[in-house]
Amino acid sequence: MNNNTIYQYPKCTTCAKALKWLTEEKISFTPIHIVEETPDAETLKSLIEKSGLPLRKFFNTSGKKYRELGLKDKLDAMSLDEALKLLASDGMLIKRPLLVNGETVLIGFNEKMWKAARL
Repeated sequence: MNNNTIYQYPKCTTCAKALKWLTEEKISFTPIHIVEETPDAETLKSLIEKSGLPLRKFFNTSGKKYRELGLKDKLDAMSLDEALKLLASDGMLIKRPLLVNGETVLIGFNEKMWKAARL
């Protein structure tokens, strides 16, 4: 049995599409409310390393909080630890959905990529 964990936000339409797709594909998953159970900095660091993606990809760049904090201009000047601490401080800063299955980490919902991951 696959061990898919999906960090999501119930009001996020992209998250809803991802959950619907997983259900239709009969792929089991454990949903985690990303604001109520925000991953800590250590977990985020591990996920970023496993994904092979740059740290910036883990930020919800279209989010209100991201814009309020002016992170577009500040992110590059931050150390990895500072950025991870910031991400871990507020689930709304993390791009979602965030699906984790062992060594596989998928961020955002892209049906082709999720299919290719063979969840």
